[in-house]
Amino acid sequence: MTDVTQSGWRQFWEKGGWWRAIVLVVVYFVLFNGLSLLLTPIAAQIEDPQSAEAILVFYVIPILVGSLLLVAFALSVGWLREIFGPQPIRGRGWMWIAIAVVLVFNVLHLLSIDYGAAGFEVVATWLLAGVFIGFAEEVLTRGLVVNMLRKAGQREIAVAAISSALFALLHAGNLLSGQSLLATAFQLVYTFGFGVCMYLAMRVTGTIIAPILLHASTDPSIFLQTAYPVEGTISALGGLGNPAVIIVGIVLLFFVRGRVTPTTAAPQYDATR
Repeated sequence: MTDVTQSGWRQFWEKGGWWRAIVLVVVYFVLFNGLSLLLTPIAAQIEDPQSAEAILVFYVIPILVGSLLLVAFALSVGWLREIFGPQPIRGRGWMWIAIAVVLVFNVLHLLSIDYGAAGFEVVATWLLAGVFIGFAEEVLTRGLVVNMLRKAGQREIAVAAISSALFALLHAGNLLSGQSLLATAFQLVYTFGFGVCMYLAMRVTGTIIAPILLHASTDPSIFLQTAYPVEGTISALGGLGNPAVIIVGIVLLFFVRGRVTPTTAAPQYDATR
């Protein structure tokens, strides 16, 4: 016997579209921040906000739960294979620029961290947090959101722009933690450019695993380098990472071409030269 409720649930999401993508992102945003608020009493007992315990409570636990919820959602609509399988549209060689830029600055950040001051536990916990952050945010925006936009027949430039904008808006929640409006505004611009780079990484490699790994190395390298910097030329060069990612992401966005048609099973090709 057919499960009418499950069928209706899947049919609703299979239609895709930008507004359904917004609904999904908003629900995730509310659940994630709600869980963070529930953990506030525990966080209040932690004296050092940069300790391994603080990272565990502030980042690892909420994002781990978020990751599990996203996987459960993907399973409920039957999209797990679509998200983690080969991309239905191929990329072009110029898209490797996005990967190169992000990777170079991640390496520069990692090379300008005072690991002795940070300590093994803090570094290890940040690396663990990075894995979950990369997984959850990429599965949500480059996986589920991109899938919904493609199911609605959006052109790939719109898919890249909308998914990156929703990814950026996720970080507006930092206002709730006391971050200034100016700093948050800059972060939104940066995360939009970074989101485009992650979309291009997925396109050119043909798999969401690439942006997950890139993202997983980005957050820990930035946070650790900011908290435990080693002053010098490498650190100064690493400081150019944010504007570089913004410029590269926004410029390359305008070269994105192609469209995935929901009725076409064969891979589509980007005609950009």
